[in-house]
Amino acid sequence: MGALRPNSIAVVLGTRPEIIKLGHMIRLLGPAARVIHTGQHYDVRLTDVFFDAFDIGRSSELVGVGGKTRGDQIGLALSALEHAFLDDRPDAVVVQGDTNSTLAAALAANAREIPLVHVEAGLRSFDRRMPEEHNRVITDHLADLCLAPTSTAAENLSAEGIPDQRIIVTGNTIVEAVNTLLPASGLREEILRRHRLSSGRYILSTFHRPENVDDPTTLARIFEELGRLPLPVLLPLHPRSQAQLTGLGIRPSEQTRIIEPIGYPEFLGLLAECAFAVSDSGGLQEEASIVKRPILVIRRSTERPEVIGTFARLVSTGQSIADEAVDWLRHIDQVHEELSKLDTPFGDGSASSRSVEALMALIETTKGPPTSSRLGLQPAYRLDDA
Repeated sequence: MGALRPNSIAVVLGTRPEIIKLGHMIRLLGPAARVIHTGQHYDVRLTDVFFDAFDIGRSSELVGVGGKTRGDQIGLALSALEHAFLDDRPDAVVVQGDTNSTLAAALAANAREIPLVHVEAGLRSFDRRMPEEHNRVITDHLADLCLAPTSTAAENLSAEGIPDQRIIVTGNTIVEAVNTLLPASGLREEILRRHRLSSGRYILSTFHRPENVDDPTTLARIFEELGRLPLPVLLPLHPRSQAQLTGLGIRPSEQTRIIEPIGYPEFLGLLAECAFAVSDSGGLQEEASIVKRPILVIRRSTERPEVIGTFARLVSTGQSIADEAVDWLRHIDQVHEELSKLDTPFGDGSASSRSVEALMALIETTKGPPTSSRLGLQPAYRLDDA
């Protein structure tokens, strides 16, 4: 395959998870990567620190949609990206996951008939109440190449009629991100001392999803349940969640220690040493399976069924977090030992290189004559065809 020309691959991202999961791909693409940050996460603690962690420099372009409504974020980003692609047309657009930035970039690429690659394609919660579910479904059907992290995700895509030629199982790029940035045991001990914690004797928690933080009754119940847990709870709180907590006048218990967002390596170190995690984060379900820690998932549904029943338990807001945790806490060391023997279902740590190889093959296919096709790709759906 030929080399990619400089700034020829538009990598559009807007949130912390996107930076984390696309970081290694950006490094592998090198000068070919044209990183465009929509500003969906506009807090420096949630953006620049993660660019620093992956040593990939800052975004070359910033759209600036943070703090706006979902409709405004998608609409403003779509307009800005479409014009950016018109002024300097990339050979392909790469997006990840299910954010508003992901959908906006997918629509912009579609409008300009630019090949679209969707990293972490095929995840499904089958819960239409989740805005993310709509974002990921639309993006998958617009994508010329769907890079599925697991066979389950690939099966979801096939079941929706997406041609197998447009689907490649790569594994999840989170595996290499965690393996690269997880602090060594000595550094983890230092992190624990700094937070006045003991290994295996605290709970790590995060919350940010609207179904939990936007409902005052649900949010109050969650913090009441966290207060019932018999171990200290460390909670790096998302700025949005902190604002909601303050506005509602909810006061956490003394053992629930709220801290500001922290760097990704430090967070991974805390995750690797905790007794278990309590969260509504999708990415944390993956990360927990990589560092071999159990997690209570406080949500109505999950798009990562691969870890349910092994590393994760799904707990609805109507259930008691404390009651669900009792069984684990009775024999937590045994739980850790059993999980240490299980492989993460999200791959072997080669997803980024597989993804870049598939991207390069796609570009050759779209540039060359039909006989040069390596993947036998069928054209993705174009909105103009409707």
